[in-house]
Amino acid sequence: MAEEIINRVANSKLRTFDLEEIYPEGERVVFDIKDWLFQGLILKEKDFREHVKQHNWAQYNNCFVAVTCSADAIIPSWAFMLVVSEMSSFAQKTVVGNLELLETVIYQELLNFIDWNEFVDKPVIIKGCSNKPIPESAYAMLIQKLQPLAKSIMFGEACSTVPLYKNKK
Repeated sequence: MAEEIINRVANSKLRTFDLEEIYPEGERVVFDIKDWLFQGLILKEKDFREHVKQHNWAQYNNCFVAVTCSADAIIPSWAFMLVVSEMSSFAQKTVVGNLELLETVIYQELLNFIDWNEFVDKPVIIKGCSNKPIPESAYAMLIQKLQPLAKSIMFGEACSTVPLYKNKK
């Protein structure tokens, strides 16, 4: 008779944290205001406000949006605020910046709502490989949350990890 295969990793105290598991679904969009600038360089308030008024904001329903200006122009803060105020009724999250900043803000908020009790005095593996655009800053935020709690922290997969931290209690 064949011996029963026992998954020792599943039966251990080891906890795995996979940032990909908390990744919220929804389209990521870059909204660039450069096309609303006069000659691609100058923001004319009246024209800009007309673009904002005429724009179809519903197309950003349930999206995560990074509002930016790729033109080398000086954009007043109120212009970004005006765009975000219109978009916020539709988008799940809006930031002024690039997609990496958007993902960082998303993860910052998500990590604040985790129940960290299951990681107290446990060895933890932060899963490394991901198919989603997880910013490096999310890993940094995660280790800051885990370090005061975990017995040890490793990075990678259960079969191949890189040690990062060991509690010296």
